[in-house]
Amino acid sequence: MGYFFTSESVSEGHADKVADLISDAVATYILDKNPAHRAAVETLVTTNMVTLAGEYKSTKEIDKSVIADIVRNTVKDIGYEQEGFHWQHLKIYNELHPQSADIALGTDDFGAGDQGLMFGYACRETPNYMPLAIYLSHRIVEMLTRHRKNGTDWLGPDAKSQVTIEYNDDAEPVRIAKIVCSTQHADWISIDEVRASVKSFIQSMPEMELIDNDTEFYINPTGRFVIGGPDGDAGLTGRKIIVDTYGGYSPHGGGAFSGKDPTKVDRSAAYMMRYLAKNIVASGRATHAIVQLAYAIGVEQPMSVYVDSDGNNSELTSWITTNVDLTPRGIINRFDLFRPIYSSTTNYGHFGKDGLPWEELNLFKD
Repeated sequence: MGYFFTSESVSEGHADKVADLISDAVATYILDKNPAHRAAVETLVTTNMVTLAGEYKSTKEIDKSVIADIVRNTVKDIGYEQEGFHWQHLKIYNELHPQSADIALGTDDFGAGDQGLMFGYACRETPNYMPLAIYLSHRIVEMLTRHRKNGTDWLGPDAKSQVTIEYNDDAEPVRIAKIVCSTQHADWISIDEVRASVKSFIQSMPEMELIDNDTEFYINPTGRFVIGGPDGDAGLTGRKIIVDTYGGYSPHGGGAFSGKDPTKVDRSAAYMMRYLAKNIVASGRATHAIVQLAYAIGVEQPMSVYVDSDGNNSELTSWITTNVDLTPRGIINRFDLFRPIYSSTTNYGHFGKDGLPWEELNLFKD
């Protein structure tokens, strides 16, 4: 029996993503490519205000004026120069402090930075092995950002999308049933113009080949959307974990990614799980794969390894535990995770992007 499945995404100007991007930018500065450094940065944004909290360990001086410049430049790059949220007018409260010595006991030797469980997923629905609904949701808000930065001046930074896919009896996507999209806009453009333009933008996207005559569009369904971003809704680091991963198509361990150094297995092990799942599917061994790891704080080896695919699960689990280093240090070394790559992961999903080491298809080449 067929079914429908829905996923959503948000743009880089969404309040929660503004917070995520600030956290990743500050963490990148603190880490400074040094494997001995640590960061766990949380951000709150609201009307013309940014508050930072969390912990760090660094041999460099963490100058508050430098952090403030990073915050302002991040907000400027997103494009916020609005009365209620402007990079020049922000009040910035920096409550970052050195890492607890108790936590350092576990992570200094590259034990897991916390207990927890992490999932990875891959399937054959798209060229990048992501579920179709989240793939298309990302492409819509990414497209709106591209239009805005290329001169469509009535578009604002804040936007959300949602795509519903209809599947047939064989669990294959057959059509796009519904598209929801809300975008912030200038006050001088009519809502009818916004709706017509956004619908046209979406229909012209090459990825939208499964749109048909019965596809339903809901563009700015509440109408006017002028006040947006952190001025319209407070944002927090880590509130878009389903957007960051697989759009709800796979289980999620619950841990957020942004602002964390790679000893935090919430982040690094989730990247490893995606790598394993994607390589399993790309190798032809399965049409889909879910992989799970679990860790205890301060302990290097995982508590458990789980694989759910089309078969050979025990064989794959045995092969992975024998051939892949699943310690935090092993994951960090495989992906070179102290490089300054984290701001490039923040928006439009941490998975399915070209150029990220956990997206490489090289594990089962032999």
